[in-house]
Amino acid sequence: MAGGSGAAPELTRPHERFPGMPPPQDTPIVRPITDADVPTAVDTLARSFADYAFTRHVIAADGHEDRIRRFQELCLTRIGMVYGRAWVADAGRAVAVWTTPDQDPSPAFAEIGTLLGDLAGDRAPAYESADQALAPHRPQEPAWFLNTVGVIPEAQGRGLGTAVLTPGIEAAARSGHPAFLETSSERNVAFYKRLGFDVTAETPLPDGGPRTWCMRRDPR
Repeated sequence: MAGGSGAAPELTRPHERFPGMPPPQDTPIVRPITDADVPTAVDTLARSFADYAFTRHVIAADGHEDRIRRFQELCLTRIGMVYGRAWVADAGRAVAVWTTPDQDPSPAFAEIGTLLGDLAGDRAPAYESADQALAPHRPQEPAWFLNTVGVIPEAQGRGLGTAVLTPGIEAAARSGHPAFLETSSERNVAFYKRLGFDVTAETPLPDGGPRTWCMRRDPR
């Protein structure tokens, strides 16, 4: 999704910071997601995307919040936790979901494509055209792709976004692969730049869609 592995509940120590990366204001516990975290994580993602320009553009207005919730649940449980890695911070108040070069998520997207189309409702054509517009700007080589990330609204601005993204960024760097994301929020662009990402493309989406930025962080 424009801007997202089930694992044992391994607790991580506060991560080393990258040069120029702002530390979180606190030291939240960040750990791989577990099945028990899914309800809270889905709620966090749904609330985070309730008024996001991209999802407003590509998902129908009727029952929008419920559609977003189900959409995020699919992205988390059928894609990220199976074909990638996902982390939660502060007991699920922040969530980051990545796909990784280790596994090809194409079969999952093919399997749930109809479900995603149903959730998009009358905005399904806009969803498809947005994906087609962004596809040429995505990495051609193996990369860590930030599928979705969210922080509950009342906890935003407290460093949780940085904390929950750090494990994936570090893992991508260790593996020698770039990290890649898409965001339809100009405010987010500045945030991701502080994490070491650079803008590689900026494009207005078709059908009156929002301007969307593609961003990449090469291993260093």
